[in-house]
Amino acid sequence: MSTPDVDALAGDLTVQAARLVRLVRREHAPSAGTRVLSILDELGPLGITALAQVDRCSQPTMTGQVRQLVELGWVTKEPNPADARGSLVALTADGRAELRRIRRLSAALVSERLARRTDLTADDLATAVAVLQAVLEPTSEGTS
Repeated sequence: MSTPDVDALAGDLTVQAARLVRLVRREHAPSAGTRVLSILDELGPLGITALAQVDRCSQPTMTGQVRQLVELGWVTKEPNPADARGSLVALTADGRAELRRIRRLSAALVSERLARRTDLTADDLATAVAVLQAVLEPTSEGTS
């Protein structure tokens, strides 16, 4: 495959992945808190500043989101053993359960649409998933 083909397909993949995310958000309207739960699920416990950086929001905005999630019982705030002035935010079992529920709703939406497409096979879906996983894996140079 020539480089222009790869570049064009990479652009198409990015656009289509963004469209899929928007479709799921329109149907299930996950909150900003869902993003925080997802970040913690992927990266583990983080401080407020690190969470804000990963989510690309302000520290006060993240503080408010975390406060709401603590009230819901979906995250905890514990002292940071590496920095006595800070705290670490961690996902609770209830938070993991909520994230699984949201992901099941999203998967059901995509499954419904796939069921209407007789031209697509399970192998096609497996290939699409493998490509996205490969793109999202950190490279050997340590970039993410």
